[in-house]
Amino acid sequence: MSVNIKELLTIDDWAACLEDSYESPQLLIKHSTACPISAEALKEFKIYTQQAKRSLQFALVMVIETRPVSNEIAAETHVKHESPQVLLIRDQEVLWHTSHWNITVEKLEQEINSRI
Repeated sequence: MSVNIKELLTIDDWAACLEDSYESPQLLIKHSTACPISAEALKEFKIYTQQAKRSLQFALVMVIETRPVSNEIAAETHVKHESPQVLLIRDQEVLWHTSHWNITVEKLEQEINSRI
């Protein structure tokens, strides 16, 4: 099954993602192409998207390439920026977030299933 992961390239894309969180929970990953830990986290995130048991929308922010978007997310959500980082957003509220080695298929499944 192919899953669509929307890349957020502009602040308007982020605003749309946040607005869409009223319709469907959003699972967002902040990814740094310069970090091997981030590469592993992105791999786990992509595996999770293929087997997610909940109806979610998935989004990706490339933090180096789109720094203004990453900064806006941190400012609006009041979640200090880290990368790699995952945020679960519903109704424009961050329900859960984690970073680095905590981004695993098992952890995503456990935390998302307990929150939505």
